[in-house]
Amino acid sequence: MTATVEISAREADVLALVGEHLSNAEIGARLFISVRTVESHVSSLLRKLAMPDRRALARRASELARADRSRPAPALPTPLTSFIGRARERAELTEMIKTHRQVTAVGPGGVGKTRLALTVAADAAGEYADGVWFVDLVPVTDPGTSVVAAAVAAALGLGEQPGSGLDESVVAALADRHALLVLDNCEQVRDAVAPFVERLLAACPRVAVLATSRARLMVPFERVYPVPPLSLAGDGESDAVALFLDRAAAVGRLPDPALHGHIASVCARLDGVALAIELAAARWPTLGLDGLTAGLSDQLRMLAGGSRADDRHRSVRAALDWSHALLEPADRALLRRLSVFVAPFTVEAAAEVAGSEAGVVADGLARLAEQSLLVVTASLAGTEYRALETIRQYGTEQLAEAGELVDARSRHLRWCLAEAAALAVVRADWRARFDRVAGDLRAALGWAADRPEQRADAYRLARHLAELSFTRNLIGESQLRYEQAAALAEDSAATASMLRQAAAVAGCRMRGDDMYRFHRAAAAAARRAGDTAGAAVDLATAATNAYRFWSKFARLPSEEEAVALVDEARELAGDDPAARAALALAEAGVLTDAFGAAQGPADNAVPETIARAERAVELAHRTGDPLAESAALDSLTGARSWAGDAFAAAATARRRIALLASTPDTPASTHELLDALGMATEAGLGAGDLPGARRWARQLADHPLLAEVGHRATSWLLVADALAGNVDEVLTGGVRFLEAWQRAGSPARSVLGPAVAGVAMIHGLRDDLDAQREWNGVLKQLGTPPEHVYGYGAVFDAMLMLHHGQAGDALARLAPEPGDVWKWVTWIWLHWYVALRAEATVLAGSPDAGPRLAEARRIVSGNPVAAAIVKRAGALLDDDRERLLATVGAFEASGCRYQAARTLMLAGGDHAARGAAALADLGLTPMAPRASR
Repeated sequence: MTATVEISAREADVLALVGEHLSNAEIGARLFISVRTVESHVSSLLRKLAMPDRRALARRASELARADRSRPAPALPTPLTSFIGRARERAELTEMIKTHRQVTAVGPGGVGKTRLALTVAADAAGEYADGVWFVDLVPVTDPGTSVVAAAVAAALGLGEQPGSGLDESVVAALADRHALLVLDNCEQVRDAVAPFVERLLAACPRVAVLATSRARLMVPFERVYPVPPLSLAGDGESDAVALFLDRAAAVGRLPDPALHGHIASVCARLDGVALAIELAAARWPTLGLDGLTAGLSDQLRMLAGGSRADDRHRSVRAALDWSHALLEPADRALLRRLSVFVAPFTVEAAAEVAGSEAGVVADGLARLAEQSLLVVTASLAGTEYRALETIRQYGTEQLAEAGELVDARSRHLRWCLAEAAALAVVRADWRARFDRVAGDLRAALGWAADRPEQRADAYRLARHLAELSFTRNLIGESQLRYEQAAALAEDSAATASMLRQAAAVAGCRMRGDDMYRFHRAAAAAARRAGDTAGAAVDLATAATNAYRFWSKFARLPSEEEAVALVDEARELAGDDPAARAALALAEAGVLTDAFGAAQGPADNAVPETIARAERAVELAHRTGDPLAESAALDSLTGARSWAGDAFAAAATARRRIALLASTPDTPASTHELLDALGMATEAGLGAGDLPGARRWARQLADHPLLAEVGHRATSWLLVADALAGNVDEVLTGGVRFLEAWQRAGSPARSVLGPAVAGVAMIHGLRDDLDAQREWNGVLKQLGTPPEHVYGYGAVFDAMLMLHHGQAGDALARLAPEPGDVWKWVTWIWLHWYVALRAEATVLAGSPDAGPRLAEARRIVSGNPVAAAIVKRAGALLDDDRERLLATVGAFEASGCRYQAARTLMLAGGDHAARGAAALADLGLTPMAPRASR
């Protein structure tokens, strides 16, 4: 532009429009750039050209325009719609044509090659003194070089010269020119374009060629730029969504911003292909997003537009027809047979499904990739191929028309079965391997499940997929696949087996109603198979589970219903050891409630409950089945807790953990282990073993199967941390709990009450009243069952009241005698309730402090935390500071940092300062000073 000043092509565009006296907004709209970018270019021009203001810059622009009138305007078609996004691709391709004389922009039909090439050519026009020229090769159908030359000559305005052909005329005209030639849509005449371009570049050293094609030209010095689909994600709005919104607005209705996430998913289903997105946006006003989403299963039908100048872009089908017509028959056959693959595939997989030799298929895949009909991904693990969704649907249509659909899908099904079987034994890189083939396994199963002749293979694949998805922690899918396998099984015994597995997975998902339903259905299937003992086990298990896992049920079966199941199981059990063991467990649970599911056994029934539970353990042990024995030990743990023997209950719970340590990872064993971890945590808390309780609770919280029920997974860890005073852990875990609970629909499950009450208490100890109110609001939603009133609620309320010096209020909160409310303060809460009650009695100055302390010592003996609280209360009563301080070490050894700090505060003097510092380190506010006696 000038001899001394370097001005970029974009700056030249801006300068020219400043000379036309356009505003920054008008310039931005004309050039499809932001106003801020225009301002930046104007500032740069003022500096480079040493102009004092915009008026002087406009004058300078007019001068340069007059001096530049001899420069030809770009001979490019004017786009009828705005160019959206592609900033990275635009910059990369612009840089390529600066450094390479022949660049081919390659990509599948409809991806946006032409628009990108036109935009880049317009950006670069100022760099070519003799202009930029556009040649559309779509009308060219003759493969001869002369026809290509004629199209180029027509674009350049050249006629045929006497004694020479058009190709010589073009070369002669461009021999000393500095120009950019854009050759669009080269794929159908690639064999003619290649020699023409090679000759042109050799004879015209200052000419550059930017070609667009669905396949590269294969000429010397060619640089290929693969044009990717539009971006589907980004820091802001993706290019794909931006294009959809622009084209939707053009047809009259801009989608609400709240729908942008849904639009993004539609664009992802369309693989970011620009033509498909434009056609979908055109249908938006009449179909809406729901209609578009529904129509994506048949994209070829839905993605059709009105009349267009270029028939290839009237529909996605037309674009694919164009590509398909360019293929040789063998490659057409390969493309349609590969359409059964949902996920990326290897040469070996393609050879099996195509029914051909690997070498032949490899050559065919290379040719299809050359034509941009397959996406190629190369890595250290190998090379994989993938067809875009529209191409898959097109290929499936071609399969059906060729009468090959059943054969191709059958080969695909056999390949999927082999892959699934291999995954069952592979160890290295298992997760990645499963994820690569999971989509194909699901697709093959979806096809085979509806075909009677494929029923046996469909059953095998459903069973494999159920097992694999469980291992992959996709437990919702696993349950569904086990149900599907049960429906596909050809004999009743297999049906019963699959239903039992589905029940176990439902248990892992906290779906008690499903678990109950599956066991009853398994019993019916077992009876049809003549397996009365198996039916007895299923019926007894269904009844037992209503008591063992009562908190997982939305609707608990009535007691009459459960008893009827036990009676039916008793009739069927006979002498079978497994059936007798299951029946004994059901009788212990249903007839005496050894699990404490509701009220628990009556006071005079506790010995019978323990006896029944011990009998169930003995019979289960004889079967040699660790899962049956674990379930029976669960009943014994509950029975011993109702007897008030917290230490025996904790020992039994630990025995379950040891028993299950070496069991294989199946849905049933995993379900049993998850329950055992929860019970061991609760028992540990009840016995004062805070380190052990936290260890088991952490395993439970971190178990990947509980990801979809994170509020249940983390609940007991929150309780353990709240009792220990681990404030940071409670605050972090509370956020995870609340998010998971809300994500699950905020279920009003009373089993969550202890965790919520514990978090609320911690916020109260921090004087964070807003957070405390929020968590108390959650607690109110969960209800206030008796175990809240007399159990965990009383314990956490009393701890908070004592912290604030409200000993009288704490004593009133703990007023009921433990013996009067024993059903609600046994298990976890008995020792905590009794110990805190003793301390409140002393601090409130109650006259019966001595007798109450003596009773408390007897009840909590052996519990390191509760015993230390009672010992501290005795020292406070006797005003014995030495005995008081001796409890600090006991609390610290038990992992109870809060109580250790509280002891120092109660000791007063210099010790109180240490206690206040320890509370501050925990993140808690200072304790109220102890009232003088």
